[in-house]
Amino acid sequence: MGASVTTGLQMAAARPCIPACQRLLGSRAALPSFARALSTQTGFASCRKTASAGPFVSLNHKRFAVRAMSAQGLPIDLRGKRAFIAGVADDNGYGWAIAKALAAAGAEILVGTWVPALNIFETSLRRGKFDESRKLPDGSLMEITKVYPLDAVFDSPEDVPDDVKANKRYAGSSNWTVKEVAETVKNDFGTIDIFVHSLANGPEVKNSLLETSRKGYLAAVSASSYSFISLLQHFLPIMNPGGATISLTYIASERTIPGYGGGMSSAKAALESDTRVLAYEAGRKGKIRVNTISAGPLGSRAAKAIGFIEKMIEYSYVNAPLQKELLADEVGNTAAFLASPLASAITGSTIYVDNGLNTMGLALDSPTLST
Repeated sequence: MGASVTTGLQMAAARPCIPACQRLLGSRAALPSFARALSTQTGFASCRKTASAGPFVSLNHKRFAVRAMSAQGLPIDLRGKRAFIAGVADDNGYGWAIAKALAAAGAEILVGTWVPALNIFETSLRRGKFDESRKLPDGSLMEITKVYPLDAVFDSPEDVPDDVKANKRYAGSSNWTVKEVAETVKNDFGTIDIFVHSLANGPEVKNSLLETSRKGYLAAVSASSYSFISLLQHFLPIMNPGGATISLTYIASERTIPGYGGGMSSAKAALESDTRVLAYEAGRKGKIRVNTISAGPLGSRAAKAIGFIEKMIEYSYVNAPLQKELLADEVGNTAAFLASPLASAITGSTIYVDNGLNTMGLALDSPTLST
């Protein structure tokens, strides 16, 4: 689960290092009018910090701030709600952006962090290394009520092999299997309203599918898609009716993305299929909505494990209908909407947040078009 490909090509934003980007993104005028309208009508837009800004970012470049409510328009109000976000291990991934948007809307935040990353994450929080990125629109800092150790590859203590139990990176932590975490959250807080699945891992992601081993393929599916089923299976009993779950997927589930291998494309396809089935099952059983966000390529420490994330960001910028950088907070804002009563009739859906790249059938930067 850890350094995951958290949604592979989908992590906090990086600006493409090409001259066209510098010219177009040098001012707010480059932002499409709908984005400005969104920020004023719903109160949600991007925060100041991105994971990898690139050489063309001015320190004075202004970004919109995430706001839970605005003076006009519809409010996204999650006050009194409690959210558990699985897969937060730093301050520059989608999980963090979603947590921050939910917090800005008033929700209480609990997070599950991969066990080997737990110590570094908690230490960074305690020492204030994340304080700048924790800032909310009102100037306060996002509060994380509790951080839980979590390894979503293991459903219960009986599933943990001896070599993992003996691993030094797991020393000092306990109750970190899916079943144990759900039970601990229940004991600590009773119920939750929002569950977010923001984790994925493909140990052989750099291998083509033809070169992927059975072990590597099944590991990708286990960490990236079945983990969502298992977590929902255990958290559903403590979710309040009317609650919502959100996961993160990627366009490789339905389009061929060479280089996004190791079974990760299959895992994302499974996740989207499971979203539809679980929307029915969780809807009927617990009145819980189940949706997934298909986010475009963004650069973060975890996404760099794929090896060509910067090229994918540039490709997206050049070929997407909206020529602008994709920010992690745009995904966070979408998650806040989906978790809110404003989306009370939306379930079983894959929501694209990728500047429209998913709609394109032709690469505009293809050399064949210039001949």
